[in-house]
Amino acid sequence: MLNGKKIIVVLPAYNAEKTLERTVSELDRQVVDEILLVDDYSRDHTVNLARSMGIRSFLHDRNYGYGRNQKTCYAEALKSGADVIVMLHPDYQYSPRLVPAMAAMIVSEEYDLVMGSRILGGKARKSGMPLYKYISNRALTFVENLLLGSKLSEFHTGYRAFSKAVLECLPMHQNSDDFMFDNEMLAQAIFFDFNVGEISCPTRYFREASSINFRRSVIYGFGVLWTAIRFKLQKMGIGNFRIFDGLSSKTPRSYYTEVE
Repeated sequence: MLNGKKIIVVLPAYNAEKTLERTVSELDRQVVDEILLVDDYSRDHTVNLARSMGIRSFLHDRNYGYGRNQKTCYAEALKSGADVIVMLHPDYQYSPRLVPAMAAMIVSEEYDLVMGSRILGGKARKSGMPLYKYISNRALTFVENLLLGSKLSEFHTGYRAFSKAVLECLPMHQNSDDFMFDNEMLAQAIFFDFNVGEISCPTRYFREASSINFRRSVIYGFGVLWTAIRFKLQKMGIGNFRIFDGLSSKTPRSYYTEVE
């Protein structure tokens, strides 16, 4: 705990058997009260390994995608009484050692959402980020900052910490079940005037680290632009989109079980 606030780390997992132990070993258990893993129907033994490590785990009944995985993560974290929820990929791409710092930024009540930025610090390329991803990251972030009226270093990191209030407020179930989910969540947080902070985060690129290929990156890029355009149209009052409708919600059917 931090200042009496319950900290839960959620791990959206897919074929993370080779990196799970290394990721969890670097979490500060004096700060992290609970770890939850959601497995999106992996082809390896991620769930079995997680349970052998004493990690509370949930299993999807089929592969739904990265976004749906996070929806399950956050739903279960809120059910478990989390005050701060940190989403960390179990592929060891992002540093688990930053969890206490990110959680502290939320507990301070200065920020509602904190992102681990690969761009702050200027070492993204030295860490192995492919050139095409770096260029697209910078270009998309420039356009998004312009349309969303923000000044963030990047929109595309997968390392994030949320206050309970953010996850209870945002209509996340209207978002994509795929990789667009992260970007839509951030756009929603800005739309509803939550305070977004950033912290420099070293990133590792290696074979086991999850990443989308070039084709899916292009699709993602167009999706990012469409999200930013919808944001702008809604703010201008000439559009009405469900992802920015605070009253819209849908209760997902039961599609996962807790692994005993």
